Amino acid sequence: MPNNSEVLAVILGGGRGARLYPLTQQRSKPAVPIAGKYRLIDIPISNCINSKIYHIAVLTQFNSVSLHRHISRTYQFDNFHTGWVQIWAAEQTTETTDWYQGTADAVRKQFFEIISTRAKYVLILAGDHLYRMDYDAMAHFHWDTKADITVAIQPVRADEAGRFGILKRDSDFKITQFAEKPTDPKLLKKMVSREEPERPYLGSMGIYMFNIDALEALLAQKGFEDFGSHVIPHAINHYNVNGFDFDGFWADIGTIRSFYEANLLLTMPNPPFNMFDPDHPIYTHPRYLPGSAVSDSHLENVLIAEGCCIEKADIRHSIIGLRSQIGSGSRIEDSIIMGADYLQRENNLSKEDFVEIGIGEGTLIKGAIVDKNARIGRGVTIVPFPRGTDIDGDNWYSRDGIVVIPKNAVIKNGTYIGPERKLPGS
Repeated sequence: MPNNSEVLAVILGGGRGARLYPLTQQRSKPAVPIAGKYRLIDIPISNCINSKIYHIAVLTQFNSVSLHRHISRTYQFDNFHTGWVQIWAAEQTTETTDWYQGTADAVRKQFFEIISTRAKYVLILAGDHLYRMDYDAMAHFHWDTKADITVAIQPVRADEAGRFGILKRDSDFKITQFAEKPTDPKLLKKMVSREEPERPYLGSMGIYMFNIDALEALLAQKGFEDFGSHVIPHAINHYNVNGFDFDGFWADIGTIRSFYEANLLLTMPNPPFNMFDPDHPIYTHPRYLPGSAVSDSHLENVLIAEGCCIEKADIRHSIIGLRSQIGSGSRIEDSIIMGADYLQRENNLSKEDFVEIGIGEGTLIKGAIVDKNARIGRGVTIVPFPRGTDIDGDNWYSRDGIVVIPKNAVIKNGTYIGPERKLPGS
């Protein structure tokens, strides 16, 4: 019987991350902080560890320094453990000088490393999804159904079919048709796989398990650069491709809006993704920080990480990240404050124009994402733009109406960021 020691997990580190810009201005997508103290890459790696899959490779390319640093500091198995987490960076070789051209091409360019692990099965994962899955159950389904390829699938609402790769599956779990982001009503009618009217379709989650020989043969096909667009549609007609059901919470953190909404879901009572599951923890870099100090403040549906100082503030439906310093009289609503990489030592508040790391006194922040090490001055106002608004401002951005303050940005005292204010009587 196969076992998990024969499985290699390959996590795709993502491309330029243009839709998550400016959060990807200085880092890759999987390195983007989430839930106050984690990074996106922690999700798939933690899922692997909790599923007893201990051979993990992360394929990286763009802005990868902070991701490499995080992985090397965090995931170190001891000398008596056979597991490892390795970083496989894009590189020039005698065979190719190109960078990764797609998900399948990235795996193809590292296939010699895959072969060297002697894995019999390869689990392909994305580095920018939020979900908790037992890959062990998917592996046993793969073996029990004698599949060449298994695709993790989940129900999809009718109004969201155009965002996913939609699959048609028969009663024996075999996938018989695939359509990438279909919009044609006639095609959509043919792709219905479920009797539930609200969620009649099955969508690919971008999670695949391959037998090593099937993966090798498919990657040998010229022009196959992406798993969803090229490999899986071809494989359906030539291999035994089965669909593994997953009906838990899953979010693709591909845009500023999806990132913003997925984070704020975690602040609510009984959130769909439970960070407090003791049997399936999310691992990250351990930090030796003091507990957060909160004095004379009002907090409502707030997720607070370690090392924060909050004084006389009103915070609602927000995430307050590591080492956040929130000044007196500040008000924060519907926002993500990512915190800081270090605690500030200098104190020059006597200077009128000096801006400390964190949120200054008497500042209002609503509907915003404030990246790490940002300095928001005293008396600043940041409010959201109408949904759909994209603007590049001076040290700030609006994406789909959400104001994003990039990493290390400085917002001067008294600055107003938001829709144009109307004068009385205008």
